[in-house]
Amino acid sequence: MANIAFLGTGLLGSAFAEAAAKRGDTVTAWNRSSDKVQSLIQFGVTSAATPAEAVRTASRVHIVLKDDAVVEEVIAAIRDVLPADAIIIDHTTTLPALTAARAERLHAAGVKYLHCPVFMGPPAARNAQGSMMVAGPKALFDAVQADLAKMTGRLEYVGERADLAAANKLFGNAVIIGLSAVMADVLTLAQASDVSGEDAIKLLGMLDLNGMVAGRGVNMAKGNFNPSFELVMARKDVRLMLETVGKRPMAALPAVAARMDQLIAAGHGAEDASVLGIDAVSRP
Repeated sequence: MANIAFLGTGLLGSAFAEAAAKRGDTVTAWNRSSDKVQSLIQFGVTSAATPAEAVRTASRVHIVLKDDAVVEEVIAAIRDVLPADAIIIDHTTTLPALTAARAERLHAAGVKYLHCPVFMGPPAARNAQGSMMVAGPKALFDAVQADLAKMTGRLEYVGERADLAAANKLFGNAVIIGLSAVMADVLTLAQASDVSGEDAIKLLGMLDLNGMVAGRGVNMAKGNFNPSFELVMARKDVRLMLETVGKRPMAALPAVAARMDQLIAAGHGAEDASVLGIDAVSRP
């Protein structure tokens, strides 16, 4: 079994560390708030007082931190003591441009680094479910592929381009956050219509969201806005939604309405409602 370190034991990091210890790995963990590490001792995790102490004998160093600034700070703190063969596995959600620059700088200095963001919450991390993306040198991925596969239900190597997993992580989180905002508006519509929120959400199961992504989403990416649901008609429906909720706060639809108005004024009213994405793609 491996000797590994976890730097950052918030909700996700602590779940990863717990699962690794239960698999039989020797796990040392560090967190700025030490109480978050103390709760892992019961699973056999060793607490380290500093990031450097945590990584001294590690073959893999898993980083699960807040943002780019903290990642840079922690990597700087371990550089002088990091074993030569150790591989840094960075699960942090980060800015693609900074991720690419960091990877280039570290690789040039001989530091082994992979960016491996995930789509999973703590329960999934404890049970090796969810998805993990990996970007970086193929040789490094090959060296840790079997170990990373134990941490997730789906492991996806996206290639050597260092910032690609970071970009894909933002794509996915945009969908998660956007859907949460839209579902919040659906609940507001349900409240205004005297319909149970649970019933309203259940009815969303009638929609084939995967089919929409595969159909409408692909057409949008190609710049194909041939109408099946004209923008002017979609705008009318959004007006009905906003009128229904009255003065109740909304999370997403008012901004959608404003963007629709801009596009209609620019002459796109007869195109498909998916023309909302026109400025992000090239037209055929």
